[in-house]
Amino acid sequence: MNQANQVNQAEDLKAIEEIVATIERTQRAQDAEGFLALFHPDALWTTAHGKVLVGLAEIAEFTRSVLPQASWDGEVTYEVAHVQFLRPDVAAVKVRQVYHVPGGAAEGDSEGTPLYVMTREPDGRWLLHACQNTQVHTGK
Repeated sequence: MNQANQVNQAEDLKAIEEIVATIERTQRAQDAEGFLALFHPDALWTTAHGKVLVGLAEIAEFTRSVLPQASWDGEVTYEVAHVQFLRPDVAAVKVRQVYHVPGGAAEGDSEGTPLYVMTREPDGRWLLHACQNTQVHTGK
């Protein structure tokens, strides 16, 4: 990889990390509109419990119905765990999502492992295009 490509990839990684930080911020704030602004119009979303939402209109209807009523004691954090560039304008982003009770300890079965396929638009913005949120179950 030449130096120009390394610089572009570093900028893209930073932009992707900012999108994940915005997801965290909008989820915590129960900001449906801020969250929805991160999606491509033709996005596909599968919830942690398997509900498939096709297109921004379906994603918006679902998000507006659940996010404002979402409640949990504590907070949720999102961390980029891995980024794989499939093409210069397409990235598979693995995220670690953890729900914390007050005081910072994670709750049992309170972790998710979303996969976000993101695309870079001609204007340079990265958007969520195909996403699967998966709840992590700990074996006993």
